[in-house]
Amino acid sequence: MKRAVKHPEDMTAAELARAGAAFDMPYAYERARPMTPPQRAQERVLRRGRPKIGQGARKVSISLEKSVLRDADALARRKGLKRSELIAAFVVAGLKRTG
Repeated sequence: MKRAVKHPEDMTAAELARAGAAFDMPYAYERARPMTPPQRAQERVLRRGRPKIGQGARKVSISLEKSVLRDADALARRKGLKRSELIAAFVVAGLKRTG
């Protein structure tokens, strides 16, 4: 469970000092070491970005009624999908039905 965080105005001086202590530490680069070969390989993979599937993806802007979007988001959550995956699945199903 997520711990509730107090607003800084509601903190005591000691709580403020503890909350700000992380910002008083030296910079991470001062303690850094060269990457190991597996770390370097992982970084290369991450820098490539999202893998291309099919012909690749393209962002589009669409307008939906708020209630439709709310229902779509709820369905996507129940199915364990992202909103864009759910909408893409509906578009593909519609294309198959009409094509």
